[in-house]
Amino acid sequence: MAVLLKNGFVVDPMNRFQGKTDILVEDGVISELGENLSCDGAEVIDCNGLTVIPGLCDMHVHLRDPGQTHKEDILTGCEAAVAGGVTAVACMPNTTPAADCPEVISYILEKAKGAKAKVYPVGCITKGLEGKELCDFEALRKAGCVAVSDDGRPVKSTVMMAQAMVKAHYAGLKVISHCEDLEVIDGGIMNKGKVSLELGVKGMSRLSEDTITARELAIAQASQMPIHIAHVSTKGSINIIRGNTHIGVMCTCETAPHYFMLTDEALRSRDADYRMNPPLREADDVMAIRAAITDGTIDCIVTDHAPHSAEEKADFEKAPNGVVGMETSLAATLTALYHTETIDIAQIVRLMCINPRRILGIEGGSLARGEVADIAIFDPQEEWVVEPEKLHSKSKNTCFKGMTMKGRVKYTLVNGQVVYKDN
Repeated sequence: MAVLLKNGFVVDPMNRFQGKTDILVEDGVISELGENLSCDGAEVIDCNGLTVIPGLCDMHVHLRDPGQTHKEDILTGCEAAVAGGVTAVACMPNTTPAADCPEVISYILEKAKGAKAKVYPVGCITKGLEGKELCDFEALRKAGCVAVSDDGRPVKSTVMMAQAMVKAHYAGLKVISHCEDLEVIDGGIMNKGKVSLELGVKGMSRLSEDTITARELAIAQASQMPIHIAHVSTKGSINIIRGNTHIGVMCTCETAPHYFMLTDEALRSRDADYRMNPPLREADDVMAIRAAITDGTIDCIVTDHAPHSAEEKADFEKAPNGVVGMETSLAATLTALYHTETIDIAQIVRLMCINPRRILGIEGGSLARGEVADIAIFDPQEEWVVEPEKLHSKSKNTCFKGMTMKGRVKYTLVNGQVVYKDN
């Protein structure tokens, strides 16, 4: 069935277009753009007052499938995705079993056929995420992986990480690094600073993230290989990345909304829904992340969507790290960055739609004629309160609970089909 989007404000940086126009979608692709379009039998969506952009691509999510489906599964994770305007996700490999072989990748892709969003698997760097033996990157690529990562853990061996960056590159896979020195962390559960000291809990020093970030960029420079740094949270890592990219090191990086909106002050409540890894940092780190988004040092805004059950999150000191985020990512970014006049919608599209796809080498990110019709439509002015019980994810562990957001997704299209409508 054809879909006609009428009177929307279209923002499409890839084609240097921004303005009010109609979009006609037929057979899953954009067939026409222009004023006063019509199509007999088409589903008409009135987008007056709404903004139309390419569907978001979240290149860092945890769908917990296989093996941890009490927290989330591929289908429910994609329900949450499209409710946030996310039409493509790259799912991390720390599942049970780990996504370190073609059989697990095949399972993910087979189950994803019934999902509302497009799923792109990320395979492991090392077998079983154990840091002892590299995976078969050629086999993972042929099975359908777009990248490799030991996310949730660092690759401890510098030699092994260097080998991985070279071998993965020639296999056609992006390497995504979880920058954390576990010896420095030593059981810490939140940012090491004044708040952790006052709460009497062990902290996680910035040194853990900064030293491994520096190591990865040193490897990238020496080997002339690309690296992608996951979930950047510290001012130190930002300075390291900025300095290295200025001298030509092939590095891209990402951050998440909680790192440019919240600080470790939120943990005074002793609520584990504010615990994630890396942790919420301090005000100067938040300022550094915002500055890095503004100046282009940060390439992507992702979520690190990490569902955990209420039972698992009940004990502040023993709970696993992680928060859900796909349903709030666009709204949070609009609230914190667009409505504060920090960046414009076009830059949000680059950070959340275009750049993640470019880094992973996947389709989408454009609203040009002939492009796949993966589209997000939102009201940039609508205010709403984040109510965890209304989220589509199986798990409700959001760090934005009770917060008023400004900007709400109204429709999401995948392959030209309306897969989400805000009721």
